[in-house]
Amino acid sequence: MNILIDTNVLLDIILNRPPFAESAEQVFVAAKFAAIDLFMSATTITDLYYIARKQKGREQTLLLIEDLLQCVDVISVNKAVILHALHAGLPDFEDAVQEGAAKQANISIIVTRNGADFKNSDLDVYSPEEFITCYGKE
Repeated sequence: MNILIDTNVLLDIILNRPPFAESAEQVFVAAKFAAIDLFMSATTITDLYYIARKQKGREQTLLLIEDLLQCVDVISVNKAVILHALHAGLPDFEDAVQEGAAKQANISIIVTRNGADFKNSDLDVYSPEEFITCYGKE
């Protein structure tokens, strides 16, 4: 099984944002035990860098991204993904890009804290807590 991790969940981990960081980290633990492959969109990398470097600095942010890439693979964002996003009917364009990238990579599940932004999507959408409940090790 493959899932897309939304930018906000990854930022929760990188920036250690309470109270969200713990459940975000548990997504990684649950995925490891369930042999689930984690993905993020290529645009997520630049978003993570742009936001995290303000708090963590350039060097630490680059190290955090490098560490993240040990656990999460990257899916492409190309013209077809952008065209999909323009007409996806989702309220947030960045989320529409992620949805398009997931669909292009045949990923049907996204883990996000902003489920409402994907209400018009045909992806299966889980909050970190919902994902842990469904796929976490007991």
